Amino acid sequence: MRVKWAGCAIILIAMLFVMGCAPVISKPVRDQVDKNLTFREVFKDPEAHKGSVVVWAGVIIDAKNTQEGTLIEILQKPADFFGAPEEADTTEGRFLVLYPSYLDVAVYNKGRGVTVGGEVEGKRIMPLGEIQYAYPVVIAKEIYLWPDTTKERLAPYPYPYYPWGWYDPFWRPWYYPYPYDRVRPRR
Repeated sequence: MRVKWAGCAIILIAMLFVMGCAPVISKPVRDQVDKNLTFREVFKDPEAHKGSVVVWAGVIIDAKNTQEGTLIEILQKPADFFGAPEEADTTEGRFLVLYPSYLDVAVYNKGRGVTVGGEVEGKRIMPLGEIQYAYPVVIAKEIYLWPDTTKERLAPYPYPYYPWGWYDPFWRPWYYPYPYDRVRPRR
């Protein structure tokens, strides 16, 4: 029997593509979300939307462990196709996430991107600088912490140059990889 490798390769690539695009929040939580409910509506009146399930993305501003659980203050950001917070300067406000158990605040630290799926509990008024700020509070069912991409590894040498110790004799007149090669001829 003759196997059609091109057909098998296309099916394999399609399966990998579909598996690679899996959402970060589970299907049971996403099924409960009201798609028409926006962050702005909840921010204006959190008490009216108490009990609604939402999925929001943002950047952590502060996190602390309390008797209730871990309280995370998040700056809301628009979510991209995958649900990750976009790196944009647009935001509609801040919100609080209460995770009922312990999360390590050294991991959930300032500047990390998160996507949260949970139920709106209401609002909590807390100081923000010199004002009193009304935060919408979400009781988290799921939290996805996005990988920290600020510590991406860079090449150990500058890009246009070759690695240390590599030498091309054809570049000799223009390129000197070693400082001792810069010998001037005697006059």
